[in-house]
Amino acid sequence: MSLSKMNGFRAALAIALIALCGCQVRPLYSAAAPNTAPNAGGLRANSALNSIAVSEVDNRVSQEVRNQLIFALSGGAGEPASPAYTLDLGVTSQTLAVASVPTVVGNTGQPSAGSVVLTSLYQLKDASGSVVSSGKRTAIASFDRPLQQYASLRAQRDAENRAARELAEILKLALAADLSK
Repeated sequence: MSLSKMNGFRAALAIALIALCGCQVRPLYSAAAPNTAPNAGGLRANSALNSIAVSEVDNRVSQEVRNQLIFALSGGAGEPASPAYTLDLGVTSQTLAVASVPTVVGNTGQPSAGSVVLTSLYQLKDASGSVVSSGKRTAIASFDRPLQQYASLRAQRDAENRAARELAEILKLALAADLSK
């Protein structure tokens, strides 16, 4: 390679590196890094997430989603004393038999795997009661169904808890996206 081609390559590489220096990628709801200009949308969404109160729910799976969501929104600090927003949360749970193993007696099958499907309809309201955002989100968790009844029930409950954690994270991201607008 000749000296002029080598210098041209170095110059092009230097220009490309200088152009990339201005690029930044930050999480949607994070605070700005030190010594940088603040991400106003991210800070606004992060403080707004901390000021959301989640409405009461009526069953175990919904309560699990609510608890996980409160923890995710506040970073473990609990619900705010004077919330700026209220989240009305509705969670439905459905358990599906995914696979079945043939049994010796009859032509029926014994379920050997299942899935828990949690679906949430939510509405975020501001202090005046007007709807800021609404939506529907779903989370799915699979589990094995052993022949022992207690082990099968425990596996289903563990799958419900995993799906609740996942649904809470999905809802947090959806709320952050809605509030950053």
